[in-house]
Amino acid sequence: MIPLPDPRRLWNDGSALEVHGTVVTRLAPGPGPIVAGESEGGVVELAGGISETTLVRLDVPLGGAVGYWHPACGWDRHLAADWMTGWRAVGLADSAPLGCLYDADGNAMLAFATDRVVATTLVKSGVGERTGRFGVWLAMDLEPGEVCRIRIAEPGRSHADALRELARWQAPGTPLPVPDAGRTATYSTWYSYHQEVSAAAIEAEAKLAAESGCGLLILDDGWQRGGTGGGYAGCGDWEPEPEKFPDFGAHVAAVHETGLKYMAWIAPLLLGQDSAAREELAGFAPHARPEWRCHVLDPRHARVREFVVDSCARLVEAYGLDGLKIDFLDSASAYASGTYAGAGNTSGSASEDWIPDVGTAMRVMLAALRDRLHAARGTDFLIEFRQPYTGPAILAYANVLRASDCPADAVANRVKSLDLALLAPDAAIHSDMLMWDASATPEQAARQLLAVLHTVPQISVRLADLPAEHRAMIAFWLGFWRERRDLLTGGRLRAGRPDELYPVVTAADAERAVAVLHSAQHLVPLDLHHLQVLGGLREAAVVNATATGRVVLDLPHQADVRLTVSDACGRPVRTENTRLALGPVSVAVPPSGLCLITPVA
Repeated sequence: MIPLPDPRRLWNDGSALEVHGTVVTRLAPGPGPIVAGESEGGVVELAGGISETTLVRLDVPLGGAVGYWHPACGWDRHLAADWMTGWRAVGLADSAPLGCLYDADGNAMLAFATDRVVATTLVKSGVGERTGRFGVWLAMDLEPGEVCRIRIAEPGRSHADALRELARWQAPGTPLPVPDAGRTATYSTWYSYHQEVSAAAIEAEAKLAAESGCGLLILDDGWQRGGTGGGYAGCGDWEPEPEKFPDFGAHVAAVHETGLKYMAWIAPLLLGQDSAAREELAGFAPHARPEWRCHVLDPRHARVREFVVDSCARLVEAYGLDGLKIDFLDSASAYASGTYAGAGNTSGSASEDWIPDVGTAMRVMLAALRDRLHAARGTDFLIEFRQPYTGPAILAYANVLRASDCPADAVANRVKSLDLALLAPDAAIHSDMLMWDASATPEQAARQLLAVLHTVPQISVRLADLPAEHRAMIAFWLGFWRERRDLLTGGRLRAGRPDELYPVVTAADAERAVAVLHSAQHLVPLDLHHLQVLGGLREAAVVNATATGRVVLDLPHQADVRLTVSDACGRPVRTENTRLALGPVSVAVPPSGLCLITPVA
């Protein structure tokens, strides 16, 4: 990709058109943008031209804009000036080319996505101080005649609806099927054991996990040779450590006997400095991560792609695993821009073994892995990827997407997993692993789980070491989640503004609704009119995920209902018939407790 223009030129004029109030301007030489003749409308086509890099700007008036969301925004959801933001490389290995500018009501003002979901695109956004407009810039290498399609969502809809529509447009036509095990509560060994795992310890925990309501176990880092010391110096030799797992196949079978499915962690692009594989593969891993004591393999090389596929598939074929947690694939982004972007072909000439674009190379590698695993296990197999390599296009190669690491941070886990739910609305979205202090109150511990009720929760505390009340809390809330799993993970989702960090999360369908209050300063909007209509809403559940002893409902009309209130461990507090008045209504609900609202019998 050629050097990008000086930031002062980003607002230059060029070939332009307007779609849904968004001006689309080509800033590099080449054919002007055109509107595609699609039935859904709002699609612009840009063709490659004489310039190596195609540069396009999308912009709208600032109006009532309050924030901008994109898949890699993290905590930075504010309106930055265009000169404050840098270029981000997005593609199959990292994030996705879509975003949404929204107003104070959380409605989309400029929501876009492109179909260039594999190859690398450079993206930049920001406020033009001199123009009073918000711009998004996309830079991509298009061959002459190659076309990139950009879809602009109609403004005025909630950002959640707009983003989900765009993500579905970007998603592959044939996503990887999700076995039921991918939508069951999960036990992970990472925060509970880190690398100090063993067959005996994990088998004992598996029994407790199954009793608590889990259906899947993930064995994380530490099972493999060299998996000690807290780093990744041993990565590359993907065989079980015999001192920890003297008979790994028998161990997997023992966990299966508890009723749990079994996944194992692997980081196939990491090449540890102490691994035996390093002697053979060091020339394919120029990017060093000294803090991790390893290098990163470059997937643009065929030898690397073969190594990754063989390493992953051999584990499954040899030990009867039900899935793989494939970690650190985003490390390949080091080869998408900067020092290594145009280098690495050691043959010195074009070759079928060399794929210049990282995203394209990753697609070839992941497709080969998917096909190899499909041949071994059919479609009843789980592959977990985590943020940031969780764009809609990745669903052709993975069926579980997980929030990135945020140990004991309930707010971050809520925000990251909700961001994922917007990006991949039809996938199995998992929380980051849940950990808490065993000496905490059950109410405090419960808030880690309540933060992610809208996803598939992954528990990662040593169950054998928890007090009885904590175990009771887990069993109660996992039971609540299991009974409403389809609603919580697949219902109509509302979560408020991204910059407010989703303070009230609701999921609803025609018969049920669940509202989770995460901030005591917010009202819980709830329409209970249909509780009193035959065949309508039959239950509304309000979860108090705060430390206060009340929730305030915002009702558009009065309703005669039955309230059934429980504490954080599921113990009954009270049952009463009452009339809830119009407007804000305070209802006593214990911290981390539940209020079920049903029709009066």
